Amino acid sequence: MLRNARLFRLQEPLALSPQELEERLAARRFRPCGPLETATLGWSEPMGEDSRALVHASGGCLLLCARRQERLLPAAVVNELLQERVAEIEAAEGRSVGRSERRRLKETLTAELLPQAFTRSRRILAYVDTVAGWLVVDAASERLADDVVTLLRETLGSLPVALPNPDNPTVSLLTRWVSRGHGEAGFALGDACELRDPKDRQSVVRCRGQDLAGEEIAKHLEMGKQVVQLALDWSERLTFTLGEDLSLRRLRLADELIEEGGVAEAEDARARMDAEFTLMSGELREVIQALDGVFGLSGGGADARPEVVESAAADVPW
Repeated sequence: MLRNARLFRLQEPLALSPQELEERLAARRFRPCGPLETATLGWSEPMGEDSRALVHASGGCLLLCARRQERLLPAAVVNELLQERVAEIEAAEGRSVGRSERRRLKETLTAELLPQAFTRSRRILAYVDTVAGWLVVDAASERLADDVVTLLRETLGSLPVALPNPDNPTVSLLTRWVSRGHGEAGFALGDACELRDPKDRQSVVRCRGQDLAGEEIAKHLEMGKQVVQLALDWSERLTFTLGEDLSLRRLRLADELIEEGGVAEAEDARARMDAEFTLMSGELREVIQALDGVFGLSGGGADARPEVVESAAADVPW
């Protein structure tokens, strides 16, 4: 279900029941793009379209789903038609088309083409852990996660959250784990990592399917490279790749855990989703607690970001 986890610490408890949250989200329910809209973003059903509910509660966690739809209008198509239109005008009127006129022509062409453009939708799951006080967004990119957080903030009117601001620098600790050949606090090294030269950000080495305690990795570390991404195994229950920004990617529950959780025996797709979400959110709660213990996610330095900044979502038509 969840493939990624970007973490945002709630600065105050979410003072809404699942029913009250449902009512707030309903006011910003997803709607498709209009003929002249490039994108829309709103709330959709986390358990699938068979359910109209916008909030799914399980184990103290409230599962939400943002849905984004955008029209696919490649710039190359618009530019090609623009060049044809400009050539027609110059040939017919014997004059050059200036920059401002080109801009107006491009706007006109875009308006003409948008209603005919295909649309593409994506679902972004997120959940609020009301027990541990975290908002978790299933987004691979920081920008997409910020879009969802901004949507939730605008829906609720206020959402004080903070990004993890570790007391112990992530890169330094991950590099130390690889150099020692083992992790700590229940985290075991996987078989993949990304190393980068701090003096040259273009100098990057990506390793997959390797013994991270081997000689090849050790040589990279001796040359000054640092670990910026690291595959980890949490207590043989959950595997993921931890980034320098403390995002978790490629989440995967252990097969034994899925069997124990009864996911395969669930009666239907919705029951399977509920079982898998219950397992994943429970494991992530423990993983985040362990990460907090190792890195000190609350931080407290002057560089802490007390609230997520405005993002591109503010420009999306609703």
